[in-house]
Amino acid sequence: MLLSGLSVFAAVRQAQRPVGRVIVTIDNEFNNFFISEQQVTSLLTRNGNQRLEGAHPQDLDLRTLEQRLKTHPFVRDAQVYRDLAGNLHADVRQNRPIARLTHADARQDEYLDADGQALPLSALYSARVVPMAKLNGQPLAASFFQDSTGRRYLEFLRYIDEHPFWRAQVAEVFISANGKLIFTQQVGDQRVEFGFPENISEKFAKLMVFYRQIPPALGWDTYHRVNVEFQNQIICE
Repeated sequence: MLLSGLSVFAAVRQAQRPVGRVIVTIDNEFNNFFISEQQVTSLLTRNGNQRLEGAHPQDLDLRTLEQRLKTHPFVRDAQVYRDLAGNLHADVRQNRPIARLTHADARQDEYLDADGQALPLSALYSARVVPMAKLNGQPLAASFFQDSTGRRYLEFLRYIDEHPFWRAQVAEVFISANGKLIFTQQVGDQRVEFGFPENISEKFAKLMVFYRQIPPALGWDTYHRVNVEFQNQIICE
């Protein structure tokens, strides 16, 4: 009973304690820096118009503060809570892009996240992700990836993002007029003709066979076109 009483007393005392410091923690798991501590604080305080330090607990709505943070396009999740010392914590998990949709006017570029949603470019940070465009020069919007057809292309981009070797090797991806994928590489001058975004892992496995067997024997400059779209075949030219 004594321990229970002390616990209740501590909880009541903590609940009545004014806010001490505001502590912001940003998860940079993938070394993305699209949102700063200053921006998080600005969102929490409505650009400094709502002072949090020294505020009374009854004047705080933690859920509202969380929703305020989630309005930022690069905030994937946010948790706002108080500790026993009365400090207010804001833990932010960043959203991150897996591709960049490029346009003739680079100011119209936008990022694409793993859910197929558009993310704006950032003045704080430029992500090293694979650029993607249409060969015919027509703009490619994030809405393309929302239907059943577009989701297959999103799966292709996810595969690249989830495999460090391909994330480093694939330089730029293009969608041809007939919907087939073509990409250039960071190492090697070969243009890879991937075909439609199907049997993705099998096609990348065939391309790895090419890397391991052909360039070491014949050199990287022997072929300029590699086609892996057909089953059980690698076509080199």
